[in-house]
Amino acid sequence: MSGANRPDITLYTAQTPNGIKISIALEELGLPYKVEKIDISKNTQKEDWFLKINPNGRIPALTDTFSDGQSIRLFESGGILQYLVEQYDPEHKISFPTGTREHYEMNNWLFFQNAGVGPMQGQANHFSRYAPERIEYGVNRYVNETRRLYSVLDAHLAASKSGYLVGDHISIADISHWGWVAAAGWAGVDIDEFPHLKAWEDRMAARDGVEKGRHVPSRHTIKDLLKDKAQVDKHAAESRAWIQQGMKEDSKKL
Repeated sequence: MSGANRPDITLYTAQTPNGIKISIALEELGLPYKVEKIDISKNTQKEDWFLKINPNGRIPALTDTFSDGQSIRLFESGGILQYLVEQYDPEHKISFPTGTREHYEMNNWLFFQNAGVGPMQGQANHFSRYAPERIEYGVNRYVNETRRLYSVLDAHLAASKSGYLVGDHISIADISHWGWVAAAGWAGVDIDEFPHLKAWEDRMAARDGVEKGRHVPSRHTIKDLLKDKAQVDKHAAESRAWIQQGMKEDSKKL
């Protein structure tokens, strides 16, 4: 770890499955970091200052002092996770040595989440909770595809000797998935259908790094929320309103 001021990490985040990936990784690595809470309900992520950090206007994003002493920006959660382990995980606490079978397998599952579980479950959330009207085709398409992806994870974990996705310990493959699986019920997926995945979720939640990281920048309350239908409906309605407004504002810029 070179550079006189390293690490000098600021995490720009919100309480979302993608956001807590990074805070969990930082806590698992024991790294110091500052937090800038981004209020996505007010489109803070679309403000000019933030677009200089992430031109796509999404969270999470991260800035750091690089090994050359200059500032570096990171965006896209998978890329941030790879940066953190390459720069700050020489002991391979949440990764595996470059060039090993485990390293490539870890990347398989990292991209499986970023290209599969996240986008599909995100669309399941949208059609189940945020669309202005219920479109059964959209709900069924994305909820069922999320369930299919969960079944892939469940079968893989059933064969895992360690109880983690790769090798003999936690890695960024696990961290990338956890927030999404913890929010399965919000997408209309019953986690009880997938006993090995559910056991993995509980095993991950028992870790100190996961427990600390999941409550950044605010408390992680999805499990409690899902127990109260009235609160679910209220939260969905509030979210639907600002999401729909944000979509209208984005369309004006095209």
